[in-house]
Amino acid sequence: MTTNVGDVVACFLEQVGIKTGFGIISVHNIPIFDAIARRDRIRMVMTRGEAGASHMADAFARVTGDLGLLVSSTGPGVANAISGLVEARFAGTAVLHVTGQVPSKLIDRNTGTTHDIPDQLGLMRAACKSAYRIRTPAETWGVLTRAATDALTAPRGPVSVEIPIDVQKMAAPLPQQLGNDFRLPTPTPLAPTDAQMDALVEQVLSAKRPMLWVGNGARHAFAEIQALMGLGFGIVSSHAARGIVPEDHPMNLGGLNGTGVQSVQDFYRTVDLMLVVGSRLRGQETVDNSTPLPDKRIQIDVDPAANGRTYSSAMFVLGDSRLVVGRLVERLKDRLQLDPAFAKDFQALKLRAREEFKSTLGPYASFAEQLRSVVPRDALWVRDITVANSTWGNRLFEVYGARDAVHPVGAGIGQGLPLAVGAAMAAGGRKTVVLHGDAGFIMNVSELWTAVQERLDILFIVMNDAGYGVIRHMQDASFGGRRVYGDLIPPDFAKLAAAASARYACVKSADAFGPTVREQLQIPGICILEVDMHAVGEAPPYFPYVPTTKAD
Repeated sequence: MTTNVGDVVACFLEQVGIKTGFGIISVHNIPIFDAIARRDRIRMVMTRGEAGASHMADAFARVTGDLGLLVSSTGPGVANAISGLVEARFAGTAVLHVTGQVPSKLIDRNTGTTHDIPDQLGLMRAACKSAYRIRTPAETWGVLTRAATDALTAPRGPVSVEIPIDVQKMAAPLPQQLGNDFRLPTPTPLAPTDAQMDALVEQVLSAKRPMLWVGNGARHAFAEIQALMGLGFGIVSSHAARGIVPEDHPMNLGGLNGTGVQSVQDFYRTVDLMLVVGSRLRGQETVDNSTPLPDKRIQIDVDPAANGRTYSSAMFVLGDSRLVVGRLVERLKDRLQLDPAFAKDFQALKLRAREEFKSTLGPYASFAEQLRSVVPRDALWVRDITVANSTWGNRLFEVYGARDAVHPVGAGIGQGLPLAVGAAMAAGGRKTVVLHGDAGFIMNVSELWTAVQERLDILFIVMNDAGYGVIRHMQDASFGGRRVYGDLIPPDFAKLAAAASARYACVKSADAFGPTVREQLQIPGICILEVDMHAVGEAPPYFPYVPTTKAD
């Protein structure tokens, strides 16, 4: 059988280690899917929409740490996939997006051919780290190599490749003698200079009460971060970096990073050094960079553009976080002399901060601890954007593994369900627990059937307040309590679960939450657990951004 460009694409994906991908077969990508199916070495998950597929590829890559694969339709299909590609870029996830294109002779001619949209390549470039077009069979392997290398090079991100349908069908030989010899030309991790390390060590040795703020760029440095904590550092994390150090560690504040927690902000005044490792200090977690942090900050990042992008720093160290922190630990051993009271003060702060934040949650104050007591330690913790996630989901529910938590870093509502499907595909027998609001759950509800199709093990916790709870709270605070356009009629979740052949349970009192979760987790498969917030009680006002002005 004569091979074509579709076969070359499938062979390339196998060579770079892809075992699972997500997408939708369509008129402009059939040769690629046909080749993948004939070769039968990659499990392709057929989704209900390209938006869902892109989020699944993102979550799968976050949990595994590997390259994610999305194969989409053209034109409208690419447009649908953009939300997930944008989220992957927010999260720094390596995703390879392969799509088709109209026949080469019709590109950019605006003839109205099927799926033709103006400047598809430009659309993908705007959403992704980079985007490429394959114009001839001969360049297929080289362009794919460049694209995958881009995606996996720090700072990571999604990369798109479009292949016109006529090119996909063209004859093309498979590369010979690849085997185990093929390697992507990803650059070696960027090492800090000796001068930078000398200056960093000097600064750290002068500290008596040092802390770390770790972000997603430090996820692969979990061993080195934990070793630095072993020297006496305290730690707090961005919400995208939960679990780099197990959050039951007494010196780990987890997601209690300061916003809305006055005791943490007060404690920051006693900290004489904060190492910011692989984090942007995102505006969503710092109230647009207004949260007071320790005065002396040193930033460690592989991206030179991160220097001063949000908060200023006394010093910037350019380098891979694993290399920088690892070398720092080696040079600090037996030399760091900290305030003897620091550890005790930090541990007292952790208890105080948790209680302070719990006191703001009304009837939901015990939900994080109830859930943590019944969920397996290694379960995947996936969240959507909802009041519950912004409060106890992000801050109080403890995460214990560096790749155990997934949420929309870009704060897009409705992404939790497909993120959960992608995470569950990577779970390897672990439970996947999802925290969702009713409004967001419905946005991608069709992907519930993808979860059914793949026979996944997912518990969906749906906090049902019949609308946009965060918006209501903002309207109460800034618009005189005028609640407009935020009320929605939710579905009957029991009937929805039945339609998907899933289990259903409902919680109507706060103290029933943990026992109900425990019961449902004993049974494999898909369950929708509805929390009736009208019965339990309305969540107290909370939103990530403090309003700066009020409407009359």
